[in-house]
Parts: sequence; structure tokens; C-alpha cells
Amino acid sequence: MPASRSLAALLAAFIVACAPLLRAEEVSPLPARARAALERATGYLRSLSTEGGYVWRYSPDLKHRFGEGEEAATPSQILVQPPGTPTIGSAFLRVYAVTRERRYLEAARAAALALVRGQLKSGGWDYVVEFDPRKRGAWAYRKAPVVPATGQQPRNVSTYDDDNTQSALRFLLAFVDAAKAAPDERDAAVRDCLEFGLRKLMEAQYPNGGWPQRWPGTPHDAATHPVLRASYPKDYPREQPDDNYGGHYTLNDNTQSDAIRTLLDAHRRTGRADYLKGAQRGADFLLLAQLPEPQPAWAQQYDAAMHPAWARAFEPPSVTSKESARVVGLLLDLYLSTGDDKYLKAVAPAIVWFKRSAIAPGLWARLYELRTNRPIYGDRDKRIHYTLEELSEERRNGYEWRLEFGITGLIERADGIAKLGREKWLVQHGAPAVAGAPPARSKPSRAAELEPRVREIIAALDAQGRWLTPATRKYQGLDGPWIEMSTFDENLRTLADYLEATAR
Repeated sequence: MPASRSLAALLAAFIVACAPLLRAEEVSPLPARARAALERATGYLRSLSTEGGYVWRYSPDLKHRFGEGEEAATPSQILVQPPGTPTIGSAFLRVYAVTRERRYLEAARAAALALVRGQLKSGGWDYVVEFDPRKRGAWAYRKAPVVPATGQQPRNVSTYDDDNTQSALRFLLAFVDAAKAAPDERDAAVRDCLEFGLRKLMEAQYPNGGWPQRWPGTPHDAATHPVLRASYPKDYPREQPDDNYGGHYTLNDNTQSDAIRTLLDAHRRTGRADYLKGAQRGADFLLLAQLPEPQPAWAQQYDAAMHPAWARAFEPPSVTSKESARVVGLLLDLYLSTGDDKYLKAVAPAIVWFKRSAIAPGLWARLYELRTNRPIYGDRDKRIHYTLEELSEERRNGYEWRLEFGITGLIERADGIAKLGREKWLVQHGAPAVAGAPPARSKPSRAAELEPRVREIIAALDAQGRWLTPATRKYQGLDGPWIEMSTFDENLRTLADYLEATAR
């Protein structure tokens, strides 16, 4: 045998012998590696979950768990507020929709059942769900309630702030739909929880269609909450009063928009007219809540007289650009979906206000003083301030005081609809997913765009099935890295999108 052929034969034999030792990413197609990464990451998530649920972040040794800010969680607790349990459950559903592998539906089912056990008698959820039998009595849980030994009144406050209860209901809506393909007897409890929660969400609406930030399940008194249009108060306190603002009509952190979209999603999935009616009442409240000139936009919250009101110490009565932008986006969606001009009529003056209220090109203040339209700021001293420099360092950097807030694109969209008209706009851009329908997914060509990010995600997954997020801040003095549920949510969805894009 010639020497060259002998060398080639030896080399081929060596490659064959070493093939099992090669790294998987060097021999497996990328879609197969994406599937393997999804399986490993999901397995790890299931191993750290508490009764099927999750908190926001964990230390790598799992000794420390945190929610928003410095708020610590115990091993017997889960969180509802995004990116908590509903967020991760929804990510599992996304993966299941693409792969149809039962393990992902089971992971979502575990999250749904955890929420069932955390539902309050008022129909919604607190930020925290407690599973320790010795501590559960502090909450008025609907299922298996525990009477506290101290005789203290259990907490029964549904929280609509921060998309808390709404995100749970939207996840349960999606789960019930997905579970029809592989039913389980435990799903009856999920359906019951969902129907009760949606019914209570509508009961929580005031006579004018608005929602409070929090609701203890007590029926509203129509006599103390007349249906009025928003107006400016003749005067208002320049220092935060010691009032309970949880019952104010609330737009802050998109409470109202999230509730409306949740009911629209419920109507889309079930066809029930009562859910659509509840969403329409919520939208009509937004029309009532629009302030007149010279600031035809929206406040963060309103009192029973429909005057902008104080909330937290650093949230004075004001007109807000961030929440107003979210309202205008929803009204545009409603106009495009229904053709009802009343929604577009409210948008036009708000867009003019946005254009004249920018504090720099592409930059808006979060809060504007009533009538003067002067940017204002707040601090924990409960007073109104007129410059950022007046604020403490903690509040100066701990709140979104000046940002773009998506307003530039919103103005372009509104101007485009006004110029083209509804029919031409829909022909060019398609109908909005106003009812909570999933957006149209990318064509297979999307795979090429996703591939670099997918490779990064797979490479970053460690041997335990974790993505460790570098520390950007300390929590209770602890450095990172952290196991962040927001990272898991993003990565699971990206891998699912890639698999969908590469499927034949």
C-alpha cells in the first residue's frame, strides 16, 4: 500500500474512533442542539421550582432568592409579577407550541397549578404565593384556606399593578387552550380558577369602567364613584398626603391597558360576550380619563372626582408621557380593529401634545406639571421637584424620569394612520393583535437572522442547564452572577422561534 494511502487510512480510522469524543456542537445540526438546550434548561428550571412556580432571580447556590429590588423571597414562596411564574409558564407554552413535546406542557401545567393554589378569594393574586402551611394563613387563599392562629384578618387584596393578576390570567387562558391537546384531570381546577378570576376582574371595575391598583374584593359603591370626565383640580397638595391610593383609578405601570388586553384575550379565546363588554367598558374609561386642553393626555392615577392624584411619595399629580403612550397605542389598536372613530378622535390631540412636550429630540419627561406642562420630579421627601439635580441619588437613578418611551414610533404610526386612512393602513400593515392574539411568526428565512444569537445562547448554557447572568447590581450586598428568570424567558423563546423558523 502506498505511504500516502496508508496515512489517509490511518487518519480516517482515527477520526472514526474519536468521533464520540468530539463536542456535540461540532457534529450536531444547530436545530438539534437547540432542542437539547431547551430540554436541559427546562429540566433545570423544574429542579429549582417551588411547587411548580418561580421567583425573579436566584443565587447560583440557590441560598438567596429575590423579587423586585431588594425584596427577598423564601424557598416556600413564588412570585406572580413578571418575570415570575406566569412569565416562565408562558415560555414553556411557547416551546410546547413549537415542539409538541409533553414535557413542556407538563412544566406549564405545574406553573398553572401553583397559581391555582395562590388565587385569593378576591379573584386575583398578591405578588407572593406562600406554600408553607404555617404561613399560608396570612392570605385568604381560595383553595384550602387556613385560619390564622392569631385571629388576624387574612390578606385578600388582588393586585393589578405591574401586570400582576393580569399576567396570571393571560397565562391561564393560554394554558387552558394548549391543554386541550393533552388533557389532564387536574386541568379542571385550572379552568375553575381562570373563570373565577376573570369574573372577579370585571367585578373589580368601577362604574366608569376603570380599575383600582388593588382590590380587596369589596363591591364598589356607585354613589361614591360617579361617572365623570377627567378635569384639573382647582388646587392640590404639593406634598404627598397620607392617603391610601390603592383604590384610585390607576393607569400607572399600565394597569388599565393590561386589564383591557386581558379581557380582549379572554373574548378572543372563548367568544364570551361578557368579556368583550368588560374590555369595552375599560376602553370607555380611557376616553373619560383623557384630560382637556392644554394637556389632552392621561395621568398616572385619578381620585373619585376624576382629578389627577398622588400615589407614592415620588409620584405627584401630573400628566404622564409613559402611560399616555401606552394608552394611545391601545386606542390606535382599538380603532384599527373596530373602525370606531371615537378612539381615533381621542388620539389626535394627544399626538399634538406629545409633539410639543418633548424636552429634547426623541426625549420626554415622565411627569409634567398640571396646566403648566413643566417637567416635574419626585423623591421620598414627598415633595414636587423641578430638576433632577434636586433628587436624592437613589431616586434620581431609580425611576424612569426621562426616556423616549416609544413615543417617536407611536407618533409615526398615528400620523401614518391619519394620512393613509384605516383601510389602506390595514392593507399595508395588517390588523393589530389587539385581542391578545400571538403575532404572526417569522418565515423560515428568519432562521438566518436568529442563528448567531442561538449559537450564543447554546454556548452560554452551562453543564447544569443554567444561564448565569453577570451582576449589574448587588442585592442585599450580594454580588452576582444570578440565575435570572428574565434571561431564561428570553432564551427559551428565542430557541423556540428558531426551531419554528427551521421547521419544514
